[in-house]
Amino acid sequence: MFESARLPHAMTKEDFALFETKLRESLLNAQFELAEQKRAATVVLINGSDGAGKGEVVNRLYDWLDDHFVETLSYGPPTDEERARPGAWRYWRDVPPKGRIGLVLGSWHHRALRNRALGRLDRVAYGNTLEEMNRVEEMLRLEGVYLLKIWLYLDDREARRRLAGLRQADGAMRRPVVLEWEEIDTAKERARLNEAALEMIEMTSTGDAPWAVVPADDPHYRDAAVGDLLLQTLARASSTAQAIAARTLAVAAPDLALPRPSVASALDLTQKADPDAYGAELRALQRRLTAATTAKSFRDKGLVLVFEGNDAAGKGGAIRRVREALDPRRFRVHGVAAPTDEERARPYLWRFWRNIPRRGDVAIFDRSWYGRVLVERVEGFASRDDWMRAYQEINDFERQLHEAGYIVVKLWLAISQDEQLRRFEDREAKPFKRYKLTPDDWRNREKWALYEQATTDMVDRTSSRHAPWTLIEANDKKFARLKVLRAIVERLEK
Repeated sequence: MFESARLPHAMTKEDFALFETKLRESLLNAQFELAEQKRAATVVLINGSDGAGKGEVVNRLYDWLDDHFVETLSYGPPTDEERARPGAWRYWRDVPPKGRIGLVLGSWHHRALRNRALGRLDRVAYGNTLEEMNRVEEMLRLEGVYLLKIWLYLDDREARRRLAGLRQADGAMRRPVVLEWEEIDTAKERARLNEAALEMIEMTSTGDAPWAVVPADDPHYRDAAVGDLLLQTLARASSTAQAIAARTLAVAAPDLALPRPSVASALDLTQKADPDAYGAELRALQRRLTAATTAKSFRDKGLVLVFEGNDAAGKGGAIRRVREALDPRRFRVHGVAAPTDEERARPYLWRFWRNIPRRGDVAIFDRSWYGRVLVERVEGFASRDDWMRAYQEINDFERQLHEAGYIVVKLWLAISQDEQLRRFEDREAKPFKRYKLTPDDWRNREKWALYEQATTDMVDRTSSRHAPWTLIEANDKKFARLKVLRAIVERLEK
């Protein structure tokens, strides 16, 4: 999950200074409005690798906020007084009152991660702990506590390199550093910590309290991103969120906008298939797909294929090459359009649940349940609360399929704007292709940046261990078709 955190993120010193000036003013306005209303409290949970700058982020927030209404809540090993009470007691004791902001180091998430990494919690107990966290965090939100959960992401090797550079020969640190994971020192424990952190983010990222994974390579970008997230949280906590949001526009002006790389921008769309080898490669992959879906072992499984992508990215052509390798009695293609009145009268996942195939069969979805976090989000058909909670609902849906023996393969076909325009014009010029082009397709081009951001959020929040996204470079249709087939057979052959 959060593949975009691994992309380069940086701000120049000059851009940061401009951004900071506007951001600080907006943060103070939002903070004083919150303090005056006393309608909600805000709790910022700052987590991540040692060396990622947790302490620096706390200090930066103190620079930007009025410290009369902010407090730091830090937790290490429990004291004798805390051991004499339930484990959650010390967190409940320190919940800030409405109107104030709490900055938390060593939260309840840290405690669970530490115990899992050290082997003190098995997988089942850890899963139960995460479910309990969700219930508690939902209750906090209903009681007027807004959580901002931040994970500062830094590659493990880079984090260890930074710490080694800060540590003197006698073990002392050259400057203050928040160290929370020193006892996690074996390769096995670090691997278990990384896996547990990923599971925690998957399981406890809810609509009301989602995780925000912030790249921490560049301190300027890291601090600007955290400040921007805090401003958004304060806006939601305020009963006059619209007024604060209006002030936020100054921060989001084009010349000051926080750069947000998209997952699509990292793709090399110039890749092409070898035209001489294409036919042989295609047939070989199709044979592997046929073998995998007709094997005896597949009878106890099911295959769910999800095709999403830019308009005119070639989903139909890719699906056709998949169909050619399947027993026609054992698959169905579901073309997903706007919901019918019957479907609108039910929860949005209903129409997809009813099309899940029996084991031994294949369902191909040309568009899917991801419409809730793509077109419905961008076009305003779903409220922010609805599409934010949909990430967890979708993850739960796909997890249920996985646990029932289904293989979920999700494919995003990406093309450039120029290539899309060329394909639109080609469709418009050919009578037998005109049916593929609608006024909505042209209109959606004007919202390219919004769809690109929605796609990045979708991949970040729903590319789980059991149902990861595969991004397909689709400017060259033959390259895309081969990569689609390869992704499917490799999942089936695992």
